[in-house]
Amino acid sequence: MLDTHELSRRPGTMREHAAVVPAPADLGTAIIGIPEGANLTVGLRLEAVMEGVLVSGVVRGTAVGECVRCLDPVTEEVTVRVQELFGYPERVQAAERAGDDELEDEEAVLDGDLADIEPAVRDSVVTALPFQPLCRPDCPGLCSVCGARLADDPDHTHDVVDPRWSALQAMLEQSSVTDETKES
Repeated sequence: MLDTHELSRRPGTMREHAAVVPAPADLGTAIIGIPEGANLTVGLRLEAVMEGVLVSGVVRGTAVGECVRCLDPVTEEVTVRVQELFGYPERVQAAERAGDDELEDEEAVLDGDLADIEPAVRDSVVTALPFQPLCRPDCPGLCSVCGARLADDPDHTHDVVDPRWSALQAMLEQSSVTDETKES
């Protein structure tokens, strides 16, 4: 929560806020995210405008996850821009009473003089995370048959017979066994 009291609801007033804060829970996806309690560096500008307080700036943190191909750990620096307009409660209520169509349903509203920036940070960080994180761009992944790391053994192969040919393979094996018994 950011305190906006110093802005005194005078359009044109501005203050900057810089801090290192602990990351909230669930700041990411099931594959990659910023761990709860990890440091988030926040640099924000709070500006009083006619409608409320405009909060904009940058948030930095370190996301931790696993490679989607080989399951090795992945660490990625994340830097995102955040911007959110927090409406003054009385202006938002007046707009609702007037039936203002331009008012968004999920517009952020100040709670007294406090602005809850966490939802805006969460939206910005989660959408900036890689959808499929990789330990390196050319990661070969794991063998689909035995699970071996293909980066450790690039020549790793298996002789796999297509199951549609298994009946012919069985006939071939039987004929070679029959041929061997005839020769003996």
